[in-house]
Amino acid sequence: MTPMNEENKQATQEQPQAETAPAAEAAAPAQEKAEDAAPAEAKADKAEKPEKTEKEKKDWFGKKNRELESLKAKLEAAEAKNGELKDQLLRTAAEYDNYRKRTAREADQKFNDGVSHAVTQILSILDTLDRAAEAECADANYKKGVMMTLDTAAKALDKLHITEIEALGQPFDPQFMNAVQQVPPADGQESGTVVQVFQKGYKIGDKIIRHAMVVVAE
Repeated sequence: MTPMNEENKQATQEQPQAETAPAAEAAAPAQEKAEDAAPAEAKADKAEKPEKTEKEKKDWFGKKNRELESLKAKLEAAEAKNGELKDQLLRTAAEYDNYRKRTAREADQKFNDGVSHAVTQILSILDTLDRAAEAECADANYKKGVMMTLDTAAKALDKLHITEIEALGQPFDPQFMNAVQQVPPADGQESGTVVQVFQKGYKIGDKIIRHAMVVVAE
């Protein structure tokens, strides 16, 4: 086998390089076109992205607005319901308060009616004791006994919230008094003044148990 001389070896090495150069020169324009196309595509993507982002923003705000409107509607409904419940509670409280007051008045009325009926039965006894206390009596012990009995009766009436109607020296009041006689007024005495009490009157609260029987100066 004949060895290759230096010239042939160099020619062999230069031949592939010569063949590669045209191929590289042919590929260069394609690469440049690809490089030119890449920025264009990037620009197109950038141009499309703002439009897409703007649409997404509008959709997001629209969704949030709808959610906000829904929450407002629920809040208004809850406030209206709360107002109804508050009004109902106030009405119930007012009705209960009225019921409590009415029940208390009825209970007081029944108690007063019962006490009035019982006291009415013993007023004649008190009238007799009053006349005995006003009568002249030589027996001091007897007089003392009558006064002690009247004092005990007065304390018992006070515990029952029964009070005597003040009449003597007061202007005549038909709501609490019955005039059984009229007499001319004394000097300096005003007309219509009670000058004498024939029979004491009693009341319990605003309820009259018995009107006072009086003499009026006219």
